[in-house]
Amino acid sequence: MTTGQTTPDQAHTEPAAVTMLGPDFPFGYDEHLAHPDGLGSVPGEHHGREVAIVGGGLSGMVTAYELMRMGLRPVVYEADQIGGRLRSQPFGGAHGPIAELGGMRFPLSSRALFHYIDHLGLRTSPFPNPLSEATPSTVVELGGESFYARGYDDLPDFLKDVADAWHEALGEVGFADVQKAIAERDVPRLKELWNELVLALDEETFSGFLAQTTAFGSRSFRHREVFGQVGFGTGGWDTDFPNSMLEILRVIFTNADEDHQLVHGGAQQLPVGLWKDAPACVHWPAGTSLESLHGGAPLPGVARIARGEDGRFELTDRWGSARSYDAVVVTCQVWLLSARIDVDESLFSPDLWMAMERTHYMQSSKTFVRVDRPFWKDVDTQTGRDVMSMTLTDRLNRATYLLEDDGAASICLSYTWNDDALKWLALPVEERVRLQLHSLRKIYPGVDIAAHIVGDPITVSWESDPNFMGAFKANLPGHYRYQRRLFTHFVQDDLPEHRRGIFLAGDDISWTAGWAEGAVTTALNAVWGVVRHFGGSTAPGNPGPGDRFAELAPLALPDGL
Repeated sequence: MTTGQTTPDQAHTEPAAVTMLGPDFPFGYDEHLAHPDGLGSVPGEHHGREVAIVGGGLSGMVTAYELMRMGLRPVVYEADQIGGRLRSQPFGGAHGPIAELGGMRFPLSSRALFHYIDHLGLRTSPFPNPLSEATPSTVVELGGESFYARGYDDLPDFLKDVADAWHEALGEVGFADVQKAIAERDVPRLKELWNELVLALDEETFSGFLAQTTAFGSRSFRHREVFGQVGFGTGGWDTDFPNSMLEILRVIFTNADEDHQLVHGGAQQLPVGLWKDAPACVHWPAGTSLESLHGGAPLPGVARIARGEDGRFELTDRWGSARSYDAVVVTCQVWLLSARIDVDESLFSPDLWMAMERTHYMQSSKTFVRVDRPFWKDVDTQTGRDVMSMTLTDRLNRATYLLEDDGAASICLSYTWNDDALKWLALPVEERVRLQLHSLRKIYPGVDIAAHIVGDPITVSWESDPNFMGAFKANLPGHYRYQRRLFTHFVQDDLPEHRRGIFLAGDDISWTAGWAEGAVTTALNAVWGVVRHFGGSTAPGNPGPGDRFAELAPLALPDGL
């Protein structure tokens, strides 16, 4: 449970001490973006050349936006709607609440992400995570017993001991030293510390790590069980227990699970804002935007990617229209390259195809209802407590969030991952709501939540969407080598000619999947790759991720014994 949230009046324009300077590839993307010399340039003879962008999510929009600013002409293909997994569905009405079906909370340590949020002037405030300052009260309900807390100090001693065990376990892997290196941007020290952990923990599950620590090993199994159910961060961690421990440490070390912000009006405003924004551009006249270059709408989803007889990339959309390009950036989830798009196998090496096929995606389900008012602020006259609280439970709902955006109120009745998400998959939305309300009545027997519901509920199961097939990547033990292949693909000097010019981007290519920061940073990798492909370069004073690759490259584990 988060206890160090930022207050509403705390500005996020200055970098936090600890940022998402990823330990695998500690390149300062935020500094690269902020540099006055810009991200790079391409020779004038290439201005106006088309580059295909497959996918209109955040990564696709950042890639297209920055390439447009350099004078290239991005051509965006999108199978559904601009935004990808930043999907903000309104309940209806000009002043109604928003259901954030994808990303809904963004850590202040995501400095590359906030570069674009700040550029568009989007308004943010602290997200109501458990026990945060933005949350009036939290209820933890386990085994039918409820604990009410307005802050960390109100928790029972056993839950505090679980929190202590988690902090002690992190201490056993050098949490303080790694965070110090990140905050000071001491890259050699950071790489030294992290590379030791990669060697030690690549094959370790999250649950296996916990069991082997002195912190949890000296305590009861119940400590690990409760930690899995309610956690300390944003909620229970047990759906992550089969994943690689390295995945968890990337989140914890970079404060990705702290100081979360919500975007007022919906997070989808970010990719849509980049689509509509008209920045100063090389080559293009004032007022040019991605939207204007596309005549108002992206091209349909891609059905086929191949090399044409002229050596250029030929993309065919879902309606059979084919166009050719000198470069392509693919930002959709990589499973789609074999399961939804007919891709010429020779464009990627067998090793890279293996990495794509072995990518492990988390399932995720959310259900929202609109309510007439934020009734949870009412106070029970007998107990003096809020009538309803942000809730963590071992029941089907797992997590229930109470949300308010400028007076418009909604409830995320249930937010679940993996096995818990699969329990909802076959159920229609009405049945989901019925069961979720049933569970909440057990926790709040005197509260008639249904009486406050307005209109129809909204739900999502990302694994059932054919354009995604999952919510986000989460590496399993032993997947480090696969992730390295995917992430480093943007540096193509050693690739054969027939495999150059097509680049992968998106949060599943990043080391921090599930976080919008990874979508942004891999987009910037792809931008560097496209610029290099067209004979361009970065400014001498602002080297890009590929320019510093030899220095910062992720540890290469041996393939042999």
